[in-house]
Amino acid sequence: RPLWSNKVEYILAQVGYSVGSMNIWSFPNLWIQNGGSVFLVFYILMLFLIGVPLLFMEMASGQRLRQGSLGVWKLTSPWMTGLGYTTFLVCFIEGLVFNLVNCWSLLYLSQSFQFPVPWETCPLVKNSSEVSLDPECARTTPSMYFWYRKTLKASDTIEDGGVLIPSVTLSLLLIWFLTGLIMINGLKSTGKALYVLVLLPYLILLCFLIRSPLLEGASFGLQHMLVFKKVSIEDSISIFFQVGMYVLLSLGLGLGIIASFATYMHPSNNCLTDAFLMALVNLGTSLIATPVIFAVMGFWATVIAHRCSENNSSKLVFYLIFRVAIVNLIPCPHALLLHLKVKKYIKVYDVTWCTIIKKMVLSKVSECKIQDQISKVKKGTSFAYLAFIEAMSFIPGSAYWSILFLLMYLSMGLTAMVGIMQGIITPLQDTFSFSRKHPKLLIVNVSVLMFLCSLFFAQPSGFYFFRLLNDYWINFPILFLITLENVAIAWSYGAKRFLAEMMILMGHPISPIYRFLLCCLCPFVLLVLSAVTPIYVYVQDFIYLAWDSSTSEEVPREFPSWAFNSLIIFTVIVFLPILIYFVYYFIH
Repeated sequence: RPLWSNKVEYILAQVGYSVGSMNIWSFPNLWIQNGGSVFLVFYILMLFLIGVPLLFMEMASGQRLRQGSLGVWKLTSPWMTGLGYTTFLVCFIEGLVFNLVNCWSLLYLSQSFQFPVPWETCPLVKNSSEVSLDPECARTTPSMYFWYRKTLKASDTIEDGGVLIPSVTLSLLLIWFLTGLIMINGLKSTGKALYVLVLLPYLILLCFLIRSPLLEGASFGLQHMLVFKKVSIEDSISIFFQVGMYVLLSLGLGLGIIASFATYMHPSNNCLTDAFLMALVNLGTSLIATPVIFAVMGFWATVIAHRCSENNSSKLVFYLIFRVAIVNLIPCPHALLLHLKVKKYIKVYDVTWCTIIKKMVLSKVSECKIQDQISKVKKGTSFAYLAFIEAMSFIPGSAYWSILFLLMYLSMGLTAMVGIMQGIITPLQDTFSFSRKHPKLLIVNVSVLMFLCSLFFAQPSGFYFFRLLNDYWINFPILFLITLENVAIAWSYGAKRFLAEMMILMGHPISPIYRFLLCCLCPFVLLVLSAVTPIYVYVQDFIYLAWDSSTSEEVPREFPSWAFNSLIIFTVIVFLPILIYFVYYFIH
């Protein structure tokens, strides 16, 4: 079996896969929603008490047995043979979803090579002899939403299909070509590509860490990050659930990818140290990215608030010029009214305007509070992502910063996709001899097959199907797989036996605490999360944000009943191999 050229390539592969875009967006979002310090304490405890043991378990399984997901569980416990097939299927679906996000990043990156970037301002449209802002974009805040929907050409509902979108189809073709090209020569090409794909995002993140605190309003965003709140017992339970899910998903557990990378390492490698290193890099990346996100969000909120105030001033001037009858009633000089500063116009109202007139004018303007803009970040990671891209267009040299950011995001997405592809290809090579003899042909065939499957998301309603899988389905299978893997190792195979074998291979003792963590704490936490997750999903509104072309705004719509039924059928099909093999070995 081939090995990594050196351990640096192996660590880069594991870091590139597990430290992905989720650390950039989900960590700050959970931070702001859950009181900052409380969330951080919960996260560190879960990371080292749950994350590290499970990381060690997956790394050691692949490193010891040198098998992909289809073989490792059959050798661990025949009862869990079907677990490998289910893992393979979930990994395949995750690959389709993940590379779709990379496709969108590539689309935006291609549009960033313009000055100014297209989403910096609303486009102009010509109506007969007049030129004005596109009314659809003018009604959309932020304007990035307009370009976001325009690029994806999203339909009004999930039922509205249509022909494939040419730009998305071409971008999907390019992204799958890049993915296959990186992996075409196996570990040789993958290892060399990882030096660039993994290290480049950290270099760009360092540039943002230096630049972002110097932006106007960045201090407001950073102060908002440092605001801590007290949490109740009910809030603590919610934080426990969110942190637990985040730790498991951000580390990339459950899909057999970590084990697949480890199969190409020497069996005597100290994978326990590697697991700790992975956890520290994961934590460090999140702590570096968080102040960058908050600083840029503070800058974005400041610019949006200023634009709102300027818009209010324009409305007031228009109102005062063209509403002559009302202007004549105001006992103050016109010159003063026409040169009102945004922060002072309310004081002028209080001093000089009667109550009726004040109400009439105030009804024409909107609130322009930076705090309100910052609070919008709580809407979710998608909003923060789009707001961040829009904020790049406000910085001098906007095209340069937009390219840097999207290049960083695309690099992180590609490294994660390399891991997912490795989790698909390694089991096939271990199972079929033809695949081992013709690895390049296998990679090409898998890439073409996955590209053809991903074309389903290139239709106008494809974005809503992506949200359906990403928001309501993918997390539960991964969590359930992690739980079954932990039970298979800790109880079916035996944690004592497992750790004893690893002690022999690594040549040094392993603390008995890991037996307790793998046998007791990890299964308990995983079972609680597995029980709570379906309830949590069930009590949520089964809705998606659709694009209403008549108003150019996002509106909540309820998923049709067939969407919910299709998720149930999908889940049954994916987990069917586990049931089949379990019944087979029970009978025999």
